[in-house]
Amino acid sequence: MHNSIMSRSRKIVVALGGNAISGFGDKGDIPSQFASARGTAAVLADLIEGGHRLLITHGNGPQVGNILRRVELSSHEVYPIDLGLCVADSQAGMGYMICQCIQNELLQRGRDERPATIVTTVLFDRSDPHCTHPTKPIGIYYNAGQAQEHRVRDGWVMHEIPGRGFRRVVPSPAPKEIMELPIIRRLFDAGEVLVAAGGGGIPVVYTEDWGYEGLEAVIDKDLTAALLAVGVEADTLAILTDEESVWLRYGRPDAERLARVTAGDAQRWLEAGEFPEGSMGPKVQAAINFLRDSPRGDPTAIITHAAKFAEALTGKTGTTFVRG
Repeated sequence: MHNSIMSRSRKIVVALGGNAISGFGDKGDIPSQFASARGTAAVLADLIEGGHRLLITHGNGPQVGNILRRVELSSHEVYPIDLGLCVADSQAGMGYMICQCIQNELLQRGRDERPATIVTTVLFDRSDPHCTHPTKPIGIYYNAGQAQEHRVRDGWVMHEIPGRGFRRVVPSPAPKEIMELPIIRRLFDAGEVLVAAGGGGIPVVYTEDWGYEGLEAVIDKDLTAALLAVGVEADTLAILTDEESVWLRYGRPDAERLARVTAGDAQRWLEAGEFPEGSMGPKVQAAINFLRDSPRGDPTAIITHAAKFAEALTGKTGTTFVRG
């Protein structure tokens, strides 16, 4: 079964994260991001050439952190922008970067696809408990005095990270609906290469008074990727990160690489604390969500390193999740 994956056309939602965009140890500036995106684009172009249809999403944590820092530093000169607009800005900018790199890679191969980015909003429930108990860290670290100033002046919730300082935390509710899904699905079904729902999507809620409006929150990009993959009836959800595989007892001498995992086993290990909330946990949860909710008969989810994506599709590496 593994060896047949690359031999037949598949609809794949690809969630880029980790060094797929910002390589470990690089500067994280725009030239570095373009360099990382070009490397990832070559891998994605291989799959497009192989007949697969790709819908791409991405994380934006470092980028949003930098946007927020620019807002903070320029607050005495220009008006500030809220977190929703920061996500929108990063969706457009990173989407431009990813699309350009894929298009250039395909042009070099004699192909003329025109990848496009869709700025995407995601609906969440205001009653989600994460809205009243913010836990998602964003932005830079501050000392105690700076943290207190932001608490008083800006109303930020600040959490101390031992040994590093204080960091702003914001709500991270679960995504409920991708607002632009009908448009995304029509284009994807027509064979277009798309980038959508970057950074988990721009978070919005519905109110009786105003309709839809944004709130200061961020949505986990992997959970949104799973929702997106279900919505477009993808065959595969591929979560690309800076680890080649998922491990049990990660970092310990008795660590065990997971090659093929059922959703049931993954859920038990997740509940047992094998996959930390701040790293692999949301990715494993996204894989479970996709397998649970997908209308496809034999969906698969893959977690692997971006450079190993093609190999992971054949089962040679990475971690493949299946129903069961």
